[in-house]
Amino acid sequence: MIEKNIDKKYQDLLRILAAPGKGAVAFSGGVDSSFLAHAATAALGTGAIAITIVSPMLPQSEIDGARLLARKLGIEHILITEATIDEEVAANPKERCYFCKKREFGTILAEAQARGIHTVWDGSNMDDLGDYRPGLQALEELHIQSPLREAGLTKAEIRELSRNFDLPTWDKPAFACLASRIPYGERIDPVKLARIEKAEDALRGLGFHQFRVRSHEQIARIEVAPEERRRFFDEALLDRISQTLKSYGFVYVAFELEGYAMGNMNRVLQVRNA
Repeated sequence: MIEKNIDKKYQDLLRILAAPGKGAVAFSGGVDSSFLAHAATAALGTGAIAITIVSPMLPQSEIDGARLLARKLGIEHILITEATIDEEVAANPKERCYFCKKREFGTILAEAQARGIHTVWDGSNMDDLGDYRPGLQALEELHIQSPLREAGLTKAEIRELSRNFDLPTWDKPAFACLASRIPYGERIDPVKLARIEKAEDALRGLGFHQFRVRSHEQIARIEVAPEERRRFFDEALLDRISQTLKSYGFVYVAFELEGYAMGNMNRVLQVRNA
């Protein structure tokens, strides 16, 4: 049962999406873009398409999931491969997300325009306004629209609506690109990203739900949701995780005592600005 206020926001969203007649969803397969793709299809039918950028910063599991979900939604799905990492992104400055979004959404916009579509949507929501997100500036510069924010939808509301519409992503853990696991200033390269991807696949295979493997050169720093930390009070599990991650190339494996929190890697910016 959807609350009246949330239902109104959803109806507002449908009106926003229907207005241009056709549009393209920047589609990662995460909670927000999946819900947006569902709503765009409801509003426009075949007038909506989904575009995914396939890059070293997006795990294969996310790409596979996006493919499956697009098929379930019945939306046309275009995948664009970007095999290299731009130097501005690889250098990993604090504005990394700006440079990355400018490149990726520029590519998505060009693909959409080549198909006669001049409206591109991203899945940012109201909660995204509360953290350091330089990528939002890139979206503004490219005139990318954020209909979930325009409709006033929060993450919790998007999850509730997704569950109501039987979307498998309704309880999917929050996700960010693999580059977000590497501290600002430490260079990003495909080898590091692949190592992080394998490490996180290993934790997922052990049944962990919400987590990150942060890469600090030779050190893997594991963050798991606070309610999942107790699982680490098991010597056999500790040994297994440590040995597995070291086999991927990490020299040391550490554990964040306070657990996972969104935006943890931005703490260093707060310290610098203090």
